[in-house]
Amino acid sequence: MTATYNVLGMTCGGCAKSVTNAIKAAAPGSEITVDLEAKQVTVEGFDDAAIIAQAVEDAGFEFAGPAS
Repeated sequence: MTATYNVLGMTCGGCAKSVTNAIKAAAPGSEITVDLEAKQVTVEGFDDAAIIAQAVEDAGFEFAGPAS
């Protein structure tokens, strides 16, 4: 189970690290890949979009839904 989500507001490596850490805390054991240019986060090993959305929002970024 792999899902990619759009996350708005990420502009730097620090942003990517914040989002990664927030998702890892909410979904332990998942693998996170951040694409700053595309403003997307790919989560492998966890597919509950509501939990991912909450983690992203709690980190101060805008969860913009699944990537198409």
